[in-house]
Amino acid sequence: MKDKFNNAIGPQVRAKKLGASKVIPALAVASIGAGLQVATQFFAYDFKYQSVLGANIKQIYAPWGIIQWAGKWYHQYPDAFMRAGSIGVVTAGVGLLALAITKMVMANSSKSNEYLHGSARWANAKDIQEAGLLPHPRTFWQLLRGKEVAASRGVYVGAWLDKSNNVQYLRHNGPEHVLTYAPTRSGKGVGLVVPTLLSWPHSVVITDLKGELWSMTAGWRQKYAKNKVIRFEPATLSGSACWNPLDEIRIDTEYAVGDVQNLATLIVDPDGKGLDSHWKKTSQALLVGVILHALYKAKNDGTTATLPSVDGMLADPNRGIAELWIEMTTYSHVNGQVHPVVGSSARDMMDRPAEEAGSVLSTAKSYLALYRDPVVARNVSKSEFRIKDLMNHDSPVSLYIITLPNDQSRLRPLVRVMVNMIVRLLADEMEFERVMSKLPWWRRALARFGFGDAAHAYVRSKKGYKHRLLGMIDEFPSLGKLDILQESLAFVAGYGIKFYLICQDINQLKSRETGYGPDETITSNCHIQNAYPPNRLETA
Repeated sequence: MKDKFNNAIGPQVRAKKLGASKVIPALAVASIGAGLQVATQFFAYDFKYQSVLGANIKQIYAPWGIIQWAGKWYHQYPDAFMRAGSIGVVTAGVGLLALAITKMVMANSSKSNEYLHGSARWANAKDIQEAGLLPHPRTFWQLLRGKEVAASRGVYVGAWLDKSNNVQYLRHNGPEHVLTYAPTRSGKGVGLVVPTLLSWPHSVVITDLKGELWSMTAGWRQKYAKNKVIRFEPATLSGSACWNPLDEIRIDTEYAVGDVQNLATLIVDPDGKGLDSHWKKTSQALLVGVILHALYKAKNDGTTATLPSVDGMLADPNRGIAELWIEMTTYSHVNGQVHPVVGSSARDMMDRPAEEAGSVLSTAKSYLALYRDPVVARNVSKSEFRIKDLMNHDSPVSLYIITLPNDQSRLRPLVRVMVNMIVRLLADEMEFERVMSKLPWWRRALARFGFGDAAHAYVRSKKGYKHRLLGMIDEFPSLGKLDILQESLAFVAGYGIKFYLICQDINQLKSRETGYGPDETITSNCHIQNAYPPNRLETA
């Protein structure tokens, strides 16, 4: 029994439909052929089927006989040809008219809805190929040339059993993002994450919660994928690369204030709940001024500004805080002048009542307490790599961000800062170029005779990076709400960045307290979504 599929969805909608689109033209051709046949037979009957008319099968002639005979004898027997032609035209006209009426009736007639109870169905091999998860079969010319079937590339998103019960791994190499729902201990690591990291040749950023991914994949990526591998584990005594967030501030540009404002917001909002209180807002404004002051002072002194040094300014036991405010309002930051943002920040603190100023100061210092840990302070004291290296180094770069479970909560602000800067700095500007596209050979041939142009121009974005970047963010809701991540999914694909986001279930993603809320747009911007057997009905 032939399968009767439901209405197509997704890529199936664009599939070519057989049926009336080919039957109607075929019937029209048949009507014209019938007219020619009738005209031929009538002419032969009129001339008593004389042998001069040519070959026939029991006095049945080929339909195009009337055309051949007209070329020979029309001037001798015009009336006979007119009679035969008239009968043929009437015959063809009747057939075409009947066809038109039939089509009109069919188009306006009501028919039962065969999809009354739904139209969903399982995808077949062609659907999966159209979705870009399986390679297309070889074309006729590829078969002649002996070309092998194209190998699958990209990130692993699942597997599929074909009709022969062979496992076909589903992989996606497009710019679209991937979202996975996988409960704890469901096998997402060995099923999706590790195979992807052992095959993805480009740059990658990995949030490695236990350090397992570093142990299993870093060696392969360094040896076989020719990646520069970097381990950033800010709470470890040894083995971690150092990275100073303040080195990423574009201090001598017009972006300096914006960069510092974004950084200060992340520092005072470690959970992504927003600046929802007076103390958060005022401490953020204070940190903007102090960080800018630290950056300009370090530049002039030939030293390096760090977050521990910013905390040291605010909590220096050897001088009163009022001395810092005076220094900020009198220091020569730019061209012998006080930086307006730095001066305004200090003036705000000097003008506040003592109790309020003390509360603002204590709030700001509480958010910098992480950097009083000497281990963390040492690992953020300098930069052994830069964010731009991820996509613009001579070789691809694999960055493993490792936070052990007992350090995850306190290190969250630093990880949020890094992820935020990765998105902002690697997707900051785009250039465009005008290119000429060559047309197919047959259109170029026509262009030589004046029919159209041999090529046409169009504008496209200029590739501003050396390597694509995959963001493998496991348990990404645990980082808190990162607005930049949610907003950037809509456009970072154009900058060569592809995100692979993993969460436990839909509730974790849509949580108002710890996730992105019911109105999140992450699911809307992740074209590929896969789910392991869920533990909650909402995810199913």
